Amino acid sequence: MSDPYGDRGNKDRSITKGGSSTLQAGRYSGQPGPAASDEPFLIGSAMTGGYGKGPDILHDCTIAVEKGEIAVIVGPNGAGKSTAMKAVFGMLDLRGGDVRLDGESIASLSPQARVVKGMGFVPQTQNIFTTMTVEENLEMGAFIRKDDFRGTMEQVYDLFPILKEKRRQKAGELSGGQRQQVAVGRALMTRPKVLMLDEPTAGVSPIVMDELFDRIIEVARTGIPILMVEQNARQALEIADKGYVLVQGCNAHSGTGQDLLADPEVRRSFLGG
Repeated sequence: MSDPYGDRGNKDRSITKGGSSTLQAGRYSGQPGPAASDEPFLIGSAMTGGYGKGPDILHDCTIAVEKGEIAVIVGPNGAGKSTAMKAVFGMLDLRGGDVRLDGESIASLSPQARVVKGMGFVPQTQNIFTTMTVEENLEMGAFIRKDDFRGTMEQVYDLFPILKEKRRQKAGELSGGQRQQVAVGRALMTRPKVLMLDEPTAGVSPIVMDELFDRIIEVARTGIPILMVEQNARQALEIADKGYVLVQGCNAHSGTGQDLLADPEVRRSFLGG
């Protein structure tokens, strides 16, 4: 049997389009590159780096997503999936590569500045204000807004009807799936250009997972790109326009979700056969 880790180079060169906890800002010591004419809307290109003075966790890792797409990052435990997401959001010290949003390098910006630029990020844990009501959580999501955000709140309630029903209830009293809806809704209140989700279905039942995936598909249909790290790899790839399999911080496989599901090596090594 061939070694699934032997070739860590990206097998789908099209993704580069010719381009080579606590929210703490990472440092960037790489060199931003020029935008290609056909560059993806969001791309973390050839990212190399780690946390602080520690060793590199990502090694020449590239992930990208276009408008209206769902891109999913999967892989074994410790593969660097959430680390890659945090690198795109500015929480990792990048020593090489670049992060570009809509043709502009944002690699030197703090996470807070990236939110202003249009990034919505939902971490896996500690992603709601438990002592605030559902509606207060959503209002907090609109902290960068200067306009009337009531219309956006109604859109969130349309997407997650249970939140409207429980809007006066403290978010900490909700079920795990409902809390995740609050977290996603709060990120949507910023009117993001791209939405990033770190394991949104962790710890929820299969029924709730399917419901969350349905809502994620609805968001993508509005044109917002979705970049998602997901532990339920098979189910996530079923809804993915694009998938990335990471191994030890490197691209091992990439392609459409259906292509990866049909790849015998991916199925054998990462999806249980």
